Amino acid sequence: MAEDPSKKLYKLQDLLIDEFIARIKSGEATPADLSAARQLLKDNSVSAVATDTNPLAELVKVLPFDEKGVDKVVKKAKNE
Repeated sequence: MAEDPSKKLYKLQDLLIDEFIARIKSGEATPADLSAARQLLKDNSVSAVATDTNPLAELVKVLPFDEKGVDKVVKKAKNE
């Protein structure tokens, strides 16, 4: 008897997620890999809230935007 198609999809998704995790942890993830991982999370309604104790807060700190959405790189270049 053939395997239930929904079980196959879950297995495929698990394999894909495991591959994304392995590539990201190893540092071998390409920009396309990161974009695909981001899209997988978005498509599955996965979201996160930055707190003082999670890595998302660190990402927010290094992005080139201030609290008002102004690009820090452009702002810095104008002030130089």
